[in-house]
Amino acid sequence: QVQLVESGGGLVQAGGSLTLSCAASGRTFSSYGMGWFRQAPGKERQFVGAVNWSGGTTYYADSVKGRFTISRDNAKNTVYMQMNSLKPEDTAVYYCAAQESLPYSNYSGDYFYWGQGTQVTVSS
Repeated sequence: QVQLVESGGGLVQAGGSLTLSCAASGRTFSSYGMGWFRQAPGKERQFVGAVNWSGGTTYYADSVKGRFTISRDNAKNTVYMQMNSLKPEDTAVYYCAAQESLPYSNYSGDYFYWGQGTQVTVSS
């Protein structure tokens, strides 16, 4: 069992930055590939990015590539997502998720554990 808790969301102006954190507790965090997803009102959940167990490999959706950076600190059981140059279309609830079947994945169905989400709102 893994519990995930996101934090760091909030309201920011377009062009601004936020850093989301996802703290994990439970089983060995370093054995999990971690992902970030987002869901805007009325839309399906969307892949944002993922990182493998060591943090050595990251993978991003085209919509955030070059603006978002995922990292992890296995000693702190935490994964981070630095979000720069935010746009109004980035407004959504952001979720972190954990899976141990693949090094990393952009498919939500591969993820077994999910956090409760944190709201990010970008004003124009």
